[in-house]
Amino acid sequence: MTRTDARGTTPQQKKKWKRGVCYVAGAVVLLGACLVLRHFLGPQSVAAQSPAQAASHQAQPARAVPAQTAAAAARQGEPLKVVATVNGEQVTRQQLADECLLRYGSDVLDSVMNKHLIWEACQARGLKISEQAVDEEITRLAAKFGMSPGRWLTLLHQERNLTPEQYRREVIWPTLALKALAAKEIVVTADELKRAFETEYGPRVNARAITVSSRQRAEQLHAMAVAKPGDFGLLAKEHSEDQSASAQGLIPPIRKHLGDPHLEQIAFGLKEGEVSPVIQVANQYVILRCEKQLPETYIAPQFRQDAENRLRDRVQDQKLRSAAANLFKQLQDAAKVVNVYNDSALRQQMPGVAATINQQRISIQQLAEECVARHGAEVLDGEINRRILLQALKRTGQQVAEKDVDAEIARAADAYGYLKQDGSPDIEAWLKEVLKEDGATVELYVRDAVWPTVALKKLVDSRVQVTEEDIKKGFVSNYGPRVEAMAIVLSNQRQAQKVWEMARDTPTDQGFGELAHQYSVDPMSRENFGKIPPIRRHGGRPELEEEAFALKPGQISGIIASEDKFLVLRCTGHTTPIVQQLDADVRNELEKDIREKKLRLAMTVEFDRLLETAQIENYLAGTFQTAKDPGATGAPAASLPQTADRPTAGPRRQ
Repeated sequence: MTRTDARGTTPQQKKKWKRGVCYVAGAVVLLGACLVLRHFLGPQSVAAQSPAQAASHQAQPARAVPAQTAAAAARQGEPLKVVATVNGEQVTRQQLADECLLRYGSDVLDSVMNKHLIWEACQARGLKISEQAVDEEITRLAAKFGMSPGRWLTLLHQERNLTPEQYRREVIWPTLALKALAAKEIVVTADELKRAFETEYGPRVNARAITVSSRQRAEQLHAMAVAKPGDFGLLAKEHSEDQSASAQGLIPPIRKHLGDPHLEQIAFGLKEGEVSPVIQVANQYVILRCEKQLPETYIAPQFRQDAENRLRDRVQDQKLRSAAANLFKQLQDAAKVVNVYNDSALRQQMPGVAATINQQRISIQQLAEECVARHGAEVLDGEINRRILLQALKRTGQQVAEKDVDAEIARAADAYGYLKQDGSPDIEAWLKEVLKEDGATVELYVRDAVWPTVALKKLVDSRVQVTEEDIKKGFVSNYGPRVEAMAIVLSNQRQAQKVWEMARDTPTDQGFGELAHQYSVDPMSRENFGKIPPIRRHGGRPELEEEAFALKPGQISGIIASEDKFLVLRCTGHTTPIVQQLDADVRNELEKDIREKKLRLAMTVEFDRLLETAQIENYLAGTFQTAKDPGATGAPAASLPQTADRPTAGPRRQ
């Protein structure tokens, strides 16, 4: 189960349940050619072994293994019929495969088919990528970063969640295969190496630029810049239409062979302080002012060969991307590919078949095993969490009904402002928004986001009560008076004492603001010269609130310790509440909001308890958890499966 909630999440949180994100993207740091894999081999890079080898391995029948020997069997790479037990209840490999197929089937099939095309092309041309070649490439890449192969593979596993075998099969082998297939097209010539050297180490131009979309406007600005070259930066700040305006037109140094040739030619011909003519670049017009001509970078003879080797690799990788594009188009045009899996009619006609490539079949079972190999660990985590919730519901005699799911979706639509003209939730519009995510379906949204939320709410609903005291505090927090203040945030008490004394001796808002701009370590208060949002009661920082509400306009606070920071406040005024009375409408809104917040907190605590007291044997990961005493405390917090505002346990999208 994924880690979003029925309300939806921020774009960053949504990515945790979005399908098709490729962890091979991390290999960009390792090898530029891996970009080719991501683009052409699908969201998950292809496996190194041949399709025949993969089919042979995957076709081995899964076998049941007693719990005490399951971990050993898993370590030996043998397929297990049972992949986990949760409080004695089994999760079978077929159940896991079905869940993996549901989430990743289409994406993995695309990469498997593309991998097959590469393999067939290698077979047709008599090319073979040996294990030795793979080892040598790993050694070469590790050496580039000053590491041993073992340390390099360990780092990849820790940082990119790529096992050594996955790295060999899904990154190195396909890259080497593509290089072999496109060998004639990726030879780096002497002229190409020379141009790369000029780009990297050749002369550069420090310049400012004014960029506009109108030729007429550009000519006007050019005349002004020529008349007063010293005002070029101010003209750029006021009139330039690109991001360099904020830096008064200052742009990164201009290099050779890296951008528009005409612009580069003019830039390198300018003298210091000289303004260029208007230069058209695509549909924009650019004016440059040369700040300084920088000489080429000196490379000592003993380092030149290393520099050339690095640049040759870079140029080769760039050429490989282009060559791979042409190669893939040729392979796809020449192949007869039928994607059965994504065609419901064909699936009925060809049961058990995922695709055919040049009459060779890829079975659903083979596809399922490939999905398990790539995503089984993360999907199994979610399935374990689902079993824990299902078991808890069963113990309490509860179940998640369709009406409960519908109600939660409606709540999500309402919470995110998807409303009809009559004020009721616009469920259709909300689901359209959900489905904008790559690969998202209503089925997955309900299964991975809505259902876990509803399940946890049912488990804790009867325990959550909104008291009159909660309502009163909520009213004061949301509608009561607030303190308008300025703040200086410091990282240590000694500095705070020094700044507090300066603030005391500078009894004006302007003086306090200048101190905030100079000393505050908080970006917002620093950039806004101390200005912060009004402080309210019951906002979660009682010490700060108590100090703030005791201040009169013009007064400064003492030094307030807040977590690992130290604050100094200056009161600039108090707000007057607009809503004076706790009427029925306000009460209803407050009660709904407070109840939802208390529910989310209770859901977090409950899932932590359920997970800590569960007996979990994960044979796929080789991990085992003994059930803890339900009354025990101090255990680390668990990953909560899909609650309202906290994305939690489920498949992690690497």
